[in-house]
Amino acid sequence: MTDTVAGMQTSIRSGRVRLWTERFGSPADPTVLLIMGTATQGIGWPDALVEGLVGIGRQVIRFDHRDTGRSDSVDFAAEPYALADLAADATAVLDGHDVAAAHVAGISLGGTIGQWLAVHRPDRVRTLTAISSSPMGHNPGPAWARAFAGQPAADGELPPPTARFRRHVTAPARGLDADVETWRVLNGDVLPFDEPAARRFVEESYARARDLAAATNHDLAGRHWDDDRRAPLSRITAPTLVVHGDADPLFPPAHGEALAAQIPGSRLEIVPGMGHHPFFAPGLTRRITELIARHTA
Repeated sequence: MTDTVAGMQTSIRSGRVRLWTERFGSPADPTVLLIMGTATQGIGWPDALVEGLVGIGRQVIRFDHRDTGRSDSVDFAAEPYALADLAADATAVLDGHDVAAAHVAGISLGGTIGQWLAVHRPDRVRTLTAISSSPMGHNPGPAWARAFAGQPAADGELPPPTARFRRHVTAPARGLDADVETWRVLNGDVLPFDEPAARRFVEESYARARDLAAATNHDLAGRHWDDDRRAPLSRITAPTLVVHGDADPLFPPAHGEALAAQIPGSRLEIVPGMGHHPFFAPGLTRRITELIARHTA
């Protein structure tokens, strides 16, 4: 997740917000749009993954969400936004690079944005790869509230995060070390955690962020529920791959299973040992690259 590959960096406008983007490969090749998760900069997509996709003839675009990295920050109190606005940012990135439709790959929140696009802007989505995600119409609030109150889950409810994750998010620690620990927790308890790589990523994210605190606006946006989020995923016609780890501490595997079950013809790939963010577990970047490569062939 360091600058070992050189891409073309461009600022793209989405309404009044300017977004940092980086494009790799030939514009003549099929495009893979990589969409990162909550509060995470586009450089969270590892260079090794980008290089792997470019090497098999894909143009790859990654970008910083609004309120992250080198993209503009927003006064959320004055101009609140929701999932639809983040999806509009993604289409603006495609427009800015003259891409009519892309293979969309998103992780966590990025996978939810991909779902929104596949439902509401199917003309822009050639295929969808949703990694470590949950159905966009699922509101996790009630399950989280019950878990934090020590109450059992309701019947038929998608499970809340693990107890270790819940303890971590309620801890008072803040700063670089705490952020590294967040990635350790998200890695899960099965596969090794590459702490030096995570620390380098956090340090780089700190160095390039215009406003670190602004990224918390993503949590506020995620709590905004409109009818467009409740649109049935059965409307998705793009070929869809759902990738989920069986050790995901934020969205346990039932979330990936529920997502795949709601999308007609989708394929579910459960990755043994994978946590919520695969890129700090040795070997998983290559595995995810191969899955995206095969799905976008």
